[in-house]
Amino acid sequence: MSIFLVIVGLASLVIGGDFLVRASVGLSFKLKISKLVIGMTVVSFATSAPELLVSLQAAFDGVTDIALGNVIGSNIANIGLVLGITAIISPLSVDRDFYKLNWPMMMLVSFALYVFLKNDELLSAIEGAILFIALILFLIILIRSSRKLTKARLEEVDDTLAVVSNFKIVAWLLIGAAGLYFGSEWLVEGAKQLATAVGVSDYAISVTVIAIGTSVPELAASVIAALKKEKAISLGNLIGSNIFNIASVLGLTAIIKPIAVNPNTPEILSTNIFWMIAFAAVLVPLILVPKKFEIDRLKGILLFGAYIVFIVLALK
Repeated sequence: MSIFLVIVGLASLVIGGDFLVRASVGLSFKLKISKLVIGMTVVSFATSAPELLVSLQAAFDGVTDIALGNVIGSNIANIGLVLGITAIISPLSVDRDFYKLNWPMMMLVSFALYVFLKNDELLSAIEGAILFIALILFLIILIRSSRKLTKARLEEVDDTLAVVSNFKIVAWLLIGAAGLYFGSEWLVEGAKQLATAVGVSDYAISVTVIAIGTSVPELAASVIAALKKEKAISLGNLIGSNIFNIASVLGLTAIIKPIAVNPNTPEILSTNIFWMIAFAAVLVPLILVPKKFEIDRLKGILLFGAYIVFIVLALK
């Protein structure tokens, strides 16, 4: 039953998130918001909605391990699993601009999360607000910078949604909201039951099973693109997703309900958050050595291998 709840919960989140993205983009076009701003803000916030609902549900249920594990695990999976597998299938060229703004911001919010949690083992409402305000400032800077930086985001926006009817937008919003609400409830409940059944912590399940589950849509899209020999993935988008996970998902969750570190899972601060920071930090040397601005198959194998090691250690 626990595995069934996890699978149904993840499926509902994926479907709900997809409908929410469509509705949000359609509504944004109706409000005459520029395509650039839609791509950088509306799409990014909407695609973070499943993780946000899971984290909120977990925080309200008192299982903050799942809220933290979901984000930490997703950030690790985005680089180790998604980027690793995609690079193995088809080597990626990297935009030179990626480490000028996106990468430093990812490192900044990653370290900020560690400092906030290490300080008093609590992500307070004020600290959540600081993270979220930092995200807003980052987006403003990004939107004002050159269009070249946000080309990938522009490609994510479906132009056909500019002519969708108001009825469809409302219907999509309702379907999306229902999918996210029930999906988050089922997923958190299933994760708790699964953790009890296999004898590991809620956190271990969230940082592995749930994190992989919430990364599956991104992985599937990247693998399909790589197999078609199209531009497989935007490294900037992956980094952007990691920034949103910390600053938006944990930031907003902490504002609504402060997130405490469970004393029964010391690995959150002793090991796993360092895995997240390490996966983020290693991108620069990987991109610059030996062949500049390319993540080839060997580098992909290294990233994926490191991710497998992380999963094995997390489930011990």
